[in-house]
Amino acid sequence: MSDFTTERFPKSALYAAAALISVSIVTVGSIRIGILPSNETAPQSRERRQVAVVTAREFRFEDRPDGALHAFDAKTDRLAFIFAPGSNTGFIRGVMRGLMRERRLHEVARTGPVMVTQWADGALTLEDKSTGRILELGSFGSTNRAAFAQLLVPQPADAPPMVVGPSADAPRGFF
Repeated sequence: MSDFTTERFPKSALYAAAALISVSIVTVGSIRIGILPSNETAPQSRERRQVAVVTAREFRFEDRPDGALHAFDAKTDRLAFIFAPGSNTGFIRGVMRGLMRERRLHEVARTGPVMVTQWADGALTLEDKSTGRILELGSFGSTNRAAFAQLLVPQPADAPPMVVGPSADAPRGFF
């Protein structure tokens, strides 16, 4: 067996680690206070490029005691969609659960509307104006994006709410 008591840890490795940590802290601090530019976000890019809104709708979601999820058009307060108990709405429920948690953290009303927007560049976003949160729905995959895209399908004013059917093994509960 060798004796490690006489061997010392190389000081150059400690200096390199300290330098790496210092550079990281200085870089992040410089970005935070505005000395270095930060990366442009998708909403900032759309604003800079002046991308037009194709369509947008505001919705207010309610979880029902029977496990259904209701989506009301926020402008008319008309029930627009009924996601039946057990329907395949896990992504919508998950996103709304996250938004409700964030609203609770910001101490704002949980009943406010969210806006679903289709942009001319193909992007689909969900915006919670009460917290300022914007979700790029395309980043969750095409199936999950389609779950929210169906909310933008035009409906006649006198049409009954669109009902999304059940799935036998879908979880229940929302907030």
